[in-house]
Amino acid sequence: MSSFENLRIVDNFYQTSLYFPMPTVIISTLCEDGSTNLGPYSLVQPYYVAGKDYYAMLLCCRNSSNTAQNILRNGKCTLNFIDDKPSTFKEAVKLSWPGDKPEEKMPKCKLKLEKSLLEEETGELRPMVLTDAIQAMECTWMRSLDGAERDLAGELNGYEPPYHDFNGITSKFGAHFILRVDKILMKKRYADAIINGVRAKDFPPLPVDYGYRDSKNFWFHRKRRMRAELLQMRKASLESVRYAADRVDDKVKFTDEALLTVLAVPRVFLPLVLKGCVAWAKENGVTLITEEHMKIINDKRAKEKNKK
Repeated sequence: MSSFENLRIVDNFYQTSLYFPMPTVIISTLCEDGSTNLGPYSLVQPYYVAGKDYYAMLLCCRNSSNTAQNILRNGKCTLNFIDDKPSTFKEAVKLSWPGDKPEEKMPKCKLKLEKSLLEEETGELRPMVLTDAIQAMECTWMRSLDGAERDLAGELNGYEPPYHDFNGITSKFGAHFILRVDKILMKKRYADAIINGVRAKDFPPLPVDYGYRDSKNFWFHRKRRMRAELLQMRKASLESVRYAADRVDDKVKFTDEALLTVLAVPRVFLPLVLKGCVAWAKENGVTLITEEHMKIINDKRAKEKNKK
């Protein structure tokens, strides 16, 4: 006999049929008059994380919301990750009432805004960024995916079919937006931790949101001290790595010492790592990759990461 209860799956199942932990972000978008609107969301997650020409996030939202209508109109938004102070979360909840127009809610908002870094660099008008955000992602909607370039703003009472599968207007009242990540902005102390190595005390105080669960409350959890669990390191044998390396390219080869540096790379990622090394070798006229070359390649990757 099962130890579980069987809950009925209903609309908004992630709130009504589950305890589902989610991030809390405030999304800034551009209104028709060029002003910035703010709307809180939790249904955001990474979408394209590797192997594409760009990285992307996925946003799921009501298609008549100010956020959705602004994205449909100009395709620009910023995902602002707020801190877990009760006063900050209170402001987020105040911004969440469906139907409130930007000109009604924004004058009452106490959150501070600053000019987009992307706008400073390019001169293109972008949504403003929350000054007190811990991190922010400046994004552009990829409207060409799934034929969503035909989706237009202006319909506030539900869109008629046909609907898209994964991008744009996906149902009468729903929308999904694949958002290309143009920039990741982060406060210095947290950026330094990522670059230099994160310790338990370095993790930012990001709230975990459990969503609207009853007739009057949104629920969230404040960050507590992080706990580290050591990874189980598994090293492949030199013979197995050599087998993979010899099949990457017919001209560029590796010394044993070079391959010893990648023994701890998980098997699923090994071909990608080896191909990256071969690409570097061809760019630099190298036909035999040594341990010293591997150090150069790793240093290059570290510098590229720091630039991003």
